[in-house]
Order: sequence, then C-alpha cells, then structure tokens
Amino acid sequence: MTTSPAARPAARSAEKPNASQVLDRVLVLEMVRVTEAAAIGAARLIGRGDEKAADAAAVEAMRAAFNELYMDGTVVIGEGERDEAPMLYIGEKVGSAPGTGPRIDIALDPLEGTTITAKAGPDALAVLAVAEEGGLLNAPDVYMEKLAVGPGYPEGVIDLDRTVAENVQAVAQAKGVEPSDIVVCVLDRARHEGIIAQLRALGCGVRLIPDGDVAGVIAVTNEDTGIDMYMGTGGAPEGVLAAAALRCVGGQFKGRLLFRNEDEKARARKWGITDLNKIYDLADLAKGDCIFAATGVTDGSLLDGVKFRKNGIMTTDSVVMRASSGTVRWVKGEHRRQR
Repeated sequence: MTTSPAARPAARSAEKPNASQVLDRVLVLEMVRVTEAAAIGAARLIGRGDEKAADAAAVEAMRAAFNELYMDGTVVIGEGERDEAPMLYIGEKVGSAPGTGPRIDIALDPLEGTTITAKAGPDALAVLAVAEEGGLLNAPDVYMEKLAVGPGYPEGVIDLDRTVAENVQAVAQAKGVEPSDIVVCVLDRARHEGIIAQLRALGCGVRLIPDGDVAGVIAVTNEDTGIDMYMGTGGAPEGVLAAAALRCVGGQFKGRLLFRNEDEKARARKWGITDLNKIYDLADLAKGDCIFAATGVTDGSLLDGVKFRKNGIMTTDSVVMRASSGTVRWVKGEHRRQR
C-alpha cells in the first residue's frame, strides 16, 4: 500500500483543532484498512442487481475489520437502530478492547450507494468518520437540508437562510468568477426541481447525481472534481459523515434537520435534540479532532473503484483525512486473496 499527500494544500477556514491522544496517529491508516475491507466486500457484487446482498457484504467486512483494532468503539451513526439492523447498529460496540481501549465514536456507511453498486453506477463508496467519545452528533435518521463548499472561502460565505441565487453569487464573488461559472452538485430527485431550475436560470452548471450524497458533498473538497458547491436535501446521518470530511480540510457546511411527521420529531428528541430548527455548522456535527476515511467501490469523480486483477490481486483507491493536522492522504492499495 502506498500513500501520497494531497495534490494541493488545504486552506483552512476554522481554528485548527488540537490533536487527540485518543485518535492516535496509527488509527489514521487503520481506518483506511476498514473502508478498504468494506469496499472489497461490496465490490464482488457490483452490477449483480442485489442491493441488500451488496450492503450486507460491506457491513460484515467492515465489522470484522473494526474488531481487529485496539479500541473501545461505539457506533453512533450506523445501519439503523438495533431492531432494524443485525450488525453495525446504533449503539453497537466494536473493537478488540471494550472497556480498556481508547473510547471512540464512529459514524459509518459501509456502502454509500447500494443502488449504484447493484447497477454498476458511479461514485459508490465505503465511508466512516471517527472522533473522541461525544465528538459526533447522534443524528436521527431523518432528512437534512444541506449546503456545502470546499476550503479557501471566507467564513460565512454560505447561509441556509439565503436564497439559492444569493449563495451562488456569494461563492462566485469570493472565487472571483461569474455565477454562471459555478458548478453545483445536486441529488437527482423530484424534490429538487425548484433548486435545479433556479441554478440553471443563473447559468450554473448542475451536476446531478443519482444517489450517494456523501460523495456529492466531499467532492467540493477537491478542485479536480470541478464541483464548487453542494445543495439539497439528503439523509442527516450522511450529513455528519460529510461534515467530518469538511472539518479536516477547512470547508464549510450548513445543515438543518427536516421533519415530515411527529414520529420523526420524537426520534430526534430521543437522541437528545431539543432545538428542531437549529442550523448546524461543522463543529456542531463533528467536534474536536476527527478522522474521515473513504474507499471507492465503483469508479467516481473523487476515487477509483475496486479492481480485480489477475492472480487474485485487488486494487483499492482511498482517501483519509485528519482534522488536527489538516492532512489529506490518497492511498493506493494492493490486496491479495488469502490462499
């Protein structure tokens, strides 16, 4: 496995968090091994048309990899509540040292893009974020309105209380370009027809993605993707994962929970959320030092997918980031099937 630094230094817009003794430097690359395992597990089912089987393979592989690590880990964002998910459920303990190892909170999505994987589409990922105990928001499984930009912009350049046009114009002005030069990533959903129409009226490029809004948000962290902003509504748990990535490179993220009924509001209160109208910033979603890791399952704008070579060799493409150092590592891996 080889690593390389980020192609460009990340401009940081927030105060640099202190390095965590709990998140030992060794854990940075260990987290990559966890996402690699999940990605390889899911990749065997690319294009097979079975979303559940692909997700189950990723979950099983990720859980096994976690349980090899010396830590006392707790899943705070996972596959669902215990009754809904047999493994990697919210509250599940992982790691080889329960009660004695470093206490770590984990947000994860073993396969972000189950439908994408089943149909062999682009940008399926295995993703996770870790922080010290209490560092990640226990986000309920509801929708979240999201707005994100990458590093290098003045603080406050985006605001959920502004219109689509006002946010685009603010980012364009900060970047020194016209609004028509801005490219915005949006989930291709009927609920976003209004946003898409407003963006196109401004002349913006709109990158529509069929699924996987973690990949959509973190695409703003790298100029090579050509994406300047992310807008739209997606899952709240995915918002926490994406926020952890943006914390590491100094991007900006705004999120607001959306509730369709009283049951969803009750679910939020169960996880300790009392202000149902709060606009969340990066530090509200992922506090202190944190690590974000992702491995491509299928080829995408940010990462290549898993490739199965001759002689049982598999290759992976991953990224791992740490907030305290601002380091971004791109990791190419070669893996050999156990004989």
